[in-house]
Amino acid sequence: MSILEYNGAAIIAMAGKDCVGIAADRRLGAQLHTIATDFTKVFPLNSKLYVGLGGLATDVQTLHQLLEFRRNLYLLKEEREMSPKVLSHMLSQLLYEKRFGPYFCEPVVAGLDDDGKPFLSSMDLIGAPVHTKDFVVTGTCTGNMYGMCETLYKPDMNPDELFETLAQALLSSVDRDALSGWGGVVHIITKDN
Repeated sequence: MSILEYNGAAIIAMAGKDCVGIAADRRLGAQLHTIATDFTKVFPLNSKLYVGLGGLATDVQTLHQLLEFRRNLYLLKEEREMSPKVLSHMLSQLLYEKRFGPYFCEPVVAGLDDDGKPFLSSMDLIGAPVHTKDFVVTGTCTGNMYGMCETLYKPDMNPDELFETLAQALLSSVDRDALSGWGGVVHIITKDN
């Protein structure tokens, strides 16, 4: 078993029409032993930007604290909120700096850029980014999530359709994976809120 699979995770981010959503399961485990059913894996960095961190739970918490610190430094220095593209680049650099002793974490960045257009990216544990226009997944059941997302995804979904699609894709995927599950949380980001 890979160290990335030790605690289990399932995270999906998906784009809609002028909106974006990110969903994650709630389980924290030690291999097949469930420890908690309320573990947070998706973190808001501002009202238009969320990051999902799947992987080793200790590294998820460490990386979240580091991202909060870097976000606050950026806010002080630049006097503006971080855009999704900037966060993705910063996170990629942060992970690459630690490539010889990496954080065992595969992040997903979801947000709306300054024009209100969806931005999605994912990266591996050494920061190699993947940018896409439809959806990204990470976690222990990526095969299941890719299959469900390819089946349910359609372009230009409104926020309600996006919520339903993300929820169904996540729940159907984690039902077939023993390392993730115990419900989920879905965040929808729109221009208005």
